[in-house]
Amino acid sequence: MRGWRCLALACVLSLAAASAVAGDTSPPDAGQARAHALQSFQRDLVSVLALRAEAQPLLGAALLARPLPRQGKGASFHALIDRAVAASDAGPAVQWARLADCDTRGDACPNPTALRKLTEQAPDNAAVWLLKLDIDTRDVKSKAARADLAKAAASKLYDDYTGSSLTALASVVGTLPPPPATQGAAGPAGVQALLVLANARLQPRPVLPVAAQMCDGAGDDAARKADCLRLGKLLEWGSSPLSRSLGLHLCEVLGDPAEQAAARQQRRDLTWQVQNYSQLALRAQDDPALAQLLLATARQGGTEMAQITAVLRGRGISLTAPGSWQPPSADAAQDTSASAHSP
Repeated sequence: MRGWRCLALACVLSLAAASAVAGDTSPPDAGQARAHALQSFQRDLVSVLALRAEAQPLLGAALLARPLPRQGKGASFHALIDRAVAASDAGPAVQWARLADCDTRGDACPNPTALRKLTEQAPDNAAVWLLKLDIDTRDVKSKAARADLAKAAASKLYDDYTGSSLTALASVVGTLPPPPATQGAAGPAGVQALLVLANARLQPRPVLPVAAQMCDGAGDDAARKADCLRLGKLLEWGSSPLSRSLGLHLCEVLGDPAEQAAARQQRRDLTWQVQNYSQLALRAQDDPALAQLLLATARQGGTEMAQITAVLRGRGISLTAPGSWQPPSADAAQDTSASAHSP
């Protein structure tokens, strides 16, 4: 079985996150001034939201605080995510964000307490076991990693809670009006959409190629192959484009001929959907109606994949790739992604 090939999809996905830097076409000095204004506005949002006591606004505040340097103790990511976890209405989505509250310089990432809590709160979520698979593989615990794969395959769903983070952010970015210095062509909605998309992309995620490599090395292990195919069928309906891509890959390689043909077509459609959504995300800085659509969709909730499809439908874009359309090659997607991230 060949390794998982989804570089093109990953690079296309990265374009949405790049909107924070690629969407501003102002002269360098003006762009730098706007960046400083945006950071100040983000700090102000965090300061106001820190007064809340409910889990969702505290989660939104924590996500906004995470990339900000030199935050005060009460307005830091650590303090806010701890308060969100302690709120009476907190759920697994808050605990998932807490995974990032760790020391990246040591071996304490992701946050071990948060991961342990997730195995208790969301034992039927394959994302939890695939994250544990990453750690056990890193620590060369082969038996534990194999058990993680089996638990992921036996799960009922895959959700990395990016949709929940998008919703939490979208529900709080309108707490204060964006100052004029932060705004571009799309006005206040453009600023809010930028903050939502840029900060939600910092979401912790399992390193899915680790699972792909374990399945790639199954060889004659029938039990492992069976778990990999079962996992593939589950991930076909995962919460994120990358999880769906891995699921379709596993079904394409391990399924029967009919499943393989269906998976190939669905992978093509998925790449089409992600490419179109990423292009819309980049255009939101210049299109107030599009920015409003992205915000309204996020506020309605649902998984990341559900929000992507809702936005595409809202813009009248087919979820099925046209017959003449060809997916971008891995090299082309990588070049496009690199140019979007370049200074």
